[in-house]
Amino acid sequence: MGGLTPLAFWTAMAVTLFAGFVKGAVGFAMPLVMISAFSAFLPPELALAGLILPTLFTNLSQAFRQGVAPALDSAIRYRRFLIATVLFIAVSAQVFEHIPRMAYLLLLGLPVTAFAAAQLAGLPLALPLHHRNRAEWGLGVIGGLYGGVSGIWGPPLLVFLLSTGVAKVEMVRVQGVVFLIGAVALLAAHLGTGIASGERLAFSAALVLPAMLGMLVGYRVQDRLDQAVFRRWTQGLLVLTGLNLVRQALM
Repeated sequence: MGGLTPLAFWTAMAVTLFAGFVKGAVGFAMPLVMISAFSAFLPPELALAGLILPTLFTNLSQAFRQGVAPALDSAIRYRRFLIATVLFIAVSAQVFEHIPRMAYLLLLGLPVTAFAAAQLAGLPLALPLHHRNRAEWGLGVIGGLYGGVSGIWGPPLLVFLLSTGVAKVEMVRVQGVVFLIGAVALLAAHLGTGIASGERLAFSAALVLPAMLGMLVGYRVQDRLDQAVFRRWTQGLLVLTGLNLVRQALM
């Protein structure tokens, strides 16, 4: 139980169940939901450690839902984002305790909110083809920098996928592949820093079951959503995510 009271432990389980459902339905936001809620009643180190194993196992399911070959194809196609994310997760994890919480929450929350709100408003934000490789590298670096200190590297990937018009099934699979490799890097990095160890890691393991149960229910919702509705759900959830990050920073 990570040294928690029964109330705090079961609250964490309920939060993780809901986060798993959201991830199953739209393919992302599980670490965001978890870290946002956990920060209200858990120490920062336990909150970050708690999401590591549920993130790893749910992304394993999401990445390989259509099989091994499509997952490998996605990994090759988005290799630039993957390489940049993994490298910079390892770098930023080493300075977790030295970065002001307000700074990284604001720097992530404000641009994500602005981008998703603009898309919901119908503004054309597609990336020109000749800029996509540079954007993929740059957003991968940003995702890795945030990932190592917060466990969150999804918004920069979503920005890239939404701006390039990827179809629903591929979008969810790509997120799973990128998040899976990032989750392995996050676990390795924090095994080294000591954040993922002892009762913290045991607490994270306990959260795997509700995460997977929630995700299985979420899959059923995702399968019923058409492309347009799925895209708007994704954009709307990104807006809420960004606003919540800003709220946490200001509080």
